[in-house]
Amino acid sequence: MRFLPKDFDYRRALCVLAAAVLTGCAWTSSPAQGAADLAVQAREAHARRDFARLQGLLRSARAQDHPLTPWIDYWALNLRLGEASAGELAEFYARWPGTYVEDRLRNDWLLELGRRGDWAQMAAELPRLRMRDDRELHCYEQILHHRDGHPREAVREAARAAWYAQRDADVGCAAMASQLYAGGVLTADDVWRKARLAADQNRPRAARQALELIGASAVINFNELHENPARYVVRAGRTDRREAAELTALALIRLGANDPDLAVTQMRDRWAAWLPDDLASWVWASIGRQAAIRLRPDAADHYQRAARKADERSWSDDMLVWKARAALRAGRWPQVLQAIEALSGAEQRDPAWMYWKARALREVARESAQAETLRAQAHALLETLAGQYHFYGQLAAEDLDRPHSLPPPPAPLTAEERARAQANPGLQRALRLIELGLRSEGVREWNWTLSFGGPGRMGDRDLLAAAQLACDREVWDRCINTSERTQAEVSFEQRFPMPFRREVVLKAREVGVDPAVVYGLIRQESRFILDARSHVGASGLMQLMPATARWTARQIGLNYQPSMLNDRDINLRLGMSYLKLVIEDQGSLALGAAAYNAGPGRPRRWREGPVLEAAVWIENIPFNETRDYVKKVLSNATYYDALLHGRAPRLRDRLERSIGPRASDAPAARADLP
Repeated sequence: MRFLPKDFDYRRALCVLAAAVLTGCAWTSSPAQGAADLAVQAREAHARRDFARLQGLLRSARAQDHPLTPWIDYWALNLRLGEASAGELAEFYARWPGTYVEDRLRNDWLLELGRRGDWAQMAAELPRLRMRDDRELHCYEQILHHRDGHPREAVREAARAAWYAQRDADVGCAAMASQLYAGGVLTADDVWRKARLAADQNRPRAARQALELIGASAVINFNELHENPARYVVRAGRTDRREAAELTALALIRLGANDPDLAVTQMRDRWAAWLPDDLASWVWASIGRQAAIRLRPDAADHYQRAARKADERSWSDDMLVWKARAALRAGRWPQVLQAIEALSGAEQRDPAWMYWKARALREVARESAQAETLRAQAHALLETLAGQYHFYGQLAAEDLDRPHSLPPPPAPLTAEERARAQANPGLQRALRLIELGLRSEGVREWNWTLSFGGPGRMGDRDLLAAAQLACDREVWDRCINTSERTQAEVSFEQRFPMPFRREVVLKAREVGVDPAVVYGLIRQESRFILDARSHVGASGLMQLMPATARWTARQIGLNYQPSMLNDRDINLRLGMSYLKLVIEDQGSLALGAAAYNAGPGRPRRWREGPVLEAAVWIENIPFNETRDYVKKVLSNATYYDALLHGRAPRLRDRLERSIGPRASDAPAARADLP
């Protein structure tokens, strides 16, 4: 049974019902449900670009004082933004001041102004924008700064950062690159670097868009080399022209992605001695990155050749992190340290690279005259990490040989703190959207409210109160993510909730898996959202693919129908059963978690090669998503174990000492395991 919300307005409900009776309308749902349907209909009308329908729904929303009227108003105006006037926008901002939709529409309007080239309007509107997370808008902003006479070098650095971070071709960043290149702010060297970055990431549209600035011949040559890089490098001639060298480098990068061995042969036999040092260095590093992703033993050697040609600080962060991983895999600690110290400042502050830098410093100190200084630097990094609650915080604490204890619970929330969260209109709108199934919109409204809903970002106590509001409404993803924002006051009860505890623990024991691991996996997979569905079609708490669910049901003798996949108990039973099977097949929790995420065949291949420390093996998982997933499942399980059994968390109790090829006397891998 669903109870009416605490803020249910009985007087308004009676008025609406009376109006329905007087007009002869038969209500088949509660007023709250009718209001809900209105918002959902508006979102659907926006998706269909049905402006007339939206206008009618907006009139109804205003008449009913619908709690989501701001969103319906936003969808209606957003749909005709291309023809809207500044006056209409000003009226919208005045209707919904200090809300997410005001800021969202201002962001949309600024993008429209950029496309129109209305720089005067943009200059007036931009200071009022609170969100600054739109990369395309950031590109338009650099055009504005250039036109307003901002320092040339500052504009160039900001423009390069935005352009290089752009993943695919878009209108705003293309316009910025074109105007700043024409104005001499961006140079040909910047354009070629952008093309190399795009080629490394296999984003030919972005590379082609950049090369259009150089000229038609560059684009024609790029199309040829992208289609058949082997033929291009064979036919290419050696000249002193920089453009020819850049195109050859792009062909070798493309060749290295397709056939690293052939790219190595071409570099050794022909191109390494002729290409300018910076380009030869980039190509060797690109080949090294491809080899590292493939877990090849020669990856570290390719990176070493690259470093001899030019300063590795000119490489991308992505090249450098794969250099660090290849060096970890090869046990080359000085090379690990070199790679990490060449990373950008932001990347060096990532907990992963803080941890591996500390480890590298300790290893390098063994044979250094500055051993004491290096060990002190390592200790300081580990000390910093040991106070943080994640995979590397756990590793760091255990490397320092100290217990990684759970923090003391914060003081209970006061009635005033709870009431403030419950009265927050942004949080209430977000929860209403999520309840209606408009999760994307609800999450955006919620997150914006935490950061911009008041004069500043919420402090710890308000964050704890907002998280508790989400917990109480069983919106577990907002509960967890909000609580994780706190700094000084940490609530593990919120960060690691245990919904359905009795059912999870009982089923885990029946199946024969650790309930802490099950909770750790669910927290990462679905954040306890019962009807969660991934972009690839995985469903439910344990995010099972339909084919995997069918196969597992057959293995355990369950009479199963596809419609049962989102049933909580069925999903738990199938997910736990499959988890047990993959852990048994792989022989360890880390490998089993990787198999659960990426399929069992890939971890079997990834474990071939040298025997590695388990943490090094995890760091070398080729898929970014799976690497992050394994770390978080292991870390989550460690904390859940501590909460379930009241003991200090110890990650290494779950992390095997080493991972390598399957032992010769181990059972054969299950060929039928999906």
